[in-house]
Amino acid sequence: MNTDWQDLTRITQGKPFTVERVRMEDSGIALEGSFELPPLARLTLEDQVFVTAFVRCHGSIKEMEQLFGVSYPTVKNRLASLAGRLEFVDINPPASHIETLARLEKGEISTEQALKILGGE
Repeated sequence: MNTDWQDLTRITQGKPFTVERVRMEDSGIALEGSFELPPLARLTLEDQVFVTAFVRCHGSIKEMEQLFGVSYPTVKNRLASLAGRLEFVDINPPASHIETLARLEKGEISTEQALKILGGE
């Protein structure tokens, strides 16, 4: 039985759940364990549709107003609500102490820069 993501989202009704088995279709290999879904997949179906529409509208709130037939403040409030439920993914995490010291050793940064990074200034 193949259940698509929309069915799964309807069944779970936004409640937390864990995926315990994953099967890759092309190879038939199955993995068992405890797999957490990414934040976007944990949203309700309606919120997933809203986020998808926002991306397809290239972030245009004007287009979102027209598409959903709602006001600018309604779109902004919904986006703020969604942003509050999605954790921020830091794509530039701070350098580790070892990386900082390695950069200092290579001469890529000055002693002052290394101290600022290590001291969190």
